Amino acid sequence: MFAPIAWPLLVGAVSSLVLSLLVVFTTRWHGAFSLDESHGVQKMHAHPTPRIGGLPMLVGLLAAWVASPPDLQQRLTPWLLAGIPAFAFGLAEDFTKRVSVTQRLLATMASGVLAWWLSGYALSRVDIWGFDTLLQWLPFAVMFTAFAVGGVANAINIIDGLNGLASSMVFWALLGLAGVAHSVGDPVLSQTCLLIAACVAGFFFVNWPLGKIFLGDGGSYFLGFSLAWGCVLLIERHANVTAFAALLLCVHPITEVLFSVWRRRQRQQHPGHPDRLHFHSLVKRRVMSRILPHSSRRFRNSVAGLLVGSMSFLPAIMVQFVYQSSVASLACIGLLVAGYVWLYRRIVSA
Repeated sequence: MFAPIAWPLLVGAVSSLVLSLLVVFTTRWHGAFSLDESHGVQKMHAHPTPRIGGLPMLVGLLAAWVASPPDLQQRLTPWLLAGIPAFAFGLAEDFTKRVSVTQRLLATMASGVLAWWLSGYALSRVDIWGFDTLLQWLPFAVMFTAFAVGGVANAINIIDGLNGLASSMVFWALLGLAGVAHSVGDPVLSQTCLLIAACVAGFFFVNWPLGKIFLGDGGSYFLGFSLAWGCVLLIERHANVTAFAALLLCVHPITEVLFSVWRRRQRQQHPGHPDRLHFHSLVKRRVMSRILPHSSRRFRNSVAGLLVGSMSFLPAIMVQFVYQSSVASLACIGLLVAGYVWLYRRIVSA
């Protein structure tokens, strides 16, 4: 699985790392446009920081594409092209701070539609009786695919609040996806996921633990799109893989979003109302302050980010054993959701 793409993996990781460092070292030239200020309800950092980490990561992926064998280039090309709307609108928000949430949501959904148009794949099943019948109608299937892709992309953006959190969470999920793809005999999909994961790793070591650069909306939307689209391809290309296996890989960001919507409605707030009650925010403020009372704010941020991001490690392992069974996958999902709610309530009541 690794040998045919060892060189592209190295090129992607090193390019992403070096370019991320370059962004940090040239902040004085672009900081007026690229810095993320430290004031705001959901801000967790103490100093203005470049929030365009998605740019060096994507350029690193392009470098890996150039170094890849032809069959991998052929599969990765529509993937990269389809991700442009999600990335571009996110990057525009990173620079201008003026792109609305609705515009960014529609852009991520447009990436889902574009991915279908370029590849011919749209979700034709989710392994739910009755709903799968609706998905046989192509316009509905395309729109549902766009909704699913946009939902996961925005979920990754929402959880992106601590050093290393979103990048490590997507990293583990991509490795889990690569493992299943390898098991079902889809080496190109597996290698594509590994290439993206390598570029994420390059960015990660500049973002964590010192928080010298942030993923930004461009990076989080592109990674969310990539994770979602990889899941779509896995489900559509392999009938023996249950759709709930894909849901298992994305369970934490989806749970965080749905739980946040429910929580805000219970408090009679708008679902999009910003607050500091996200799971990762509570871990950083309440758990880390007790475990590491004498540590710096940055260190507690980074430890919390790595811990919460690692919550994708367990489902990435679980899915290797249950990807063929809807019942087993649902049981794992139920266990992880229950664990999330239990932990959240324990932290709130502590």
